[in-house]
Amino acid sequence: MAEDVKHDYHLVNPSPWPIFGALALIVLALGAVIFMKGLFGLPKGSPWMMLFGFGMVAWVMIGWWRVVIKEGQIGDHTPVVSLGLKYGMVFFIASEIMFFAAWFWVFFEFAIFHTARVGATFDVTNPVFTEGLSRFAEWPPAGVIPFDAFHLPLMNTLILLLSGTTVTAAHHALQHNKIDTAKLMLFLTIVLGLSFTGLQVLEYADAQFSYGGTIFGSAFFMATGFHGVHVVIGTIFLFICLMRLYAKNMTAEKHLGFEFAAWYWHFVDVVWLFLFAFVYVIPQLVLGS
Repeated sequence: MAEDVKHDYHLVNPSPWPIFGALALIVLALGAVIFMKGLFGLPKGSPWMMLFGFGMVAWVMIGWWRVVIKEGQIGDHTPVVSLGLKYGMVFFIASEIMFFAAWFWVFFEFAIFHTARVGATFDVTNPVFTEGLSRFAEWPPAGVIPFDAFHLPLMNTLILLLSGTTVTAAHHALQHNKIDTAKLMLFLTIVLGLSFTGLQVLEYADAQFSYGGTIFGSAFFMATGFHGVHVVIGTIFLFICLMRLYAKNMTAEKHLGFEFAAWYWHFVDVVWLFLFAFVYVIPQLVLGS
């Protein structure tokens, strides 16, 4: 009998969540297109399909996570399975690192070789070429007023560094079965994550440049926006861990989900340090020189 086979691996039962997740993402993507550009006769700015897609994604996340948590509670996550899950999380974070590495590559190339990107094969006497050179002869481009790196960006940097300390403290407390301390430190981490997001919204509202019009603007909002999304995802991840602590289904011996959340949060912290240095500090120093 198959049920009599004893081994260290978990054979996953048939699940509807992968197909539901795919459908939810399709709805969310189409809703975002409708909201930004309009589609299927629906006007630009209509948010309802996008909001419905967000709701579907949240429903799938809750349902799928409940299944995974239950699998861990009934003993399906053996040491071998747990090791495989850790490898999976490591590869996931590595893929995220590659995404940001690709973005930094583009950012540095535009910053260093931007003049070669503006019709370098044209005749240098061509007015179009000379006008392009004059526009892109500086980095950031002329007319772009970058943020004061030592105002809101520095505050957000200190907030994320502090949150890295609190999430580590929460993990240490959980490992030593100090559940109340773990709850407090994790709660503080979530508050700091929400504070970072709130300050970033204020920063965007005060921006002196837009996404369109310059390479610097599009690169800035693409990078910091994607990082902001990662902060929101990490905050949700930590919130789920806090709820599980209150539900008493994490212990000092078994808390793999918390470890993954902590890894992800530290990754978000490190990426921000690079963004702060190269997107905020260096452009300000260049303009000040």
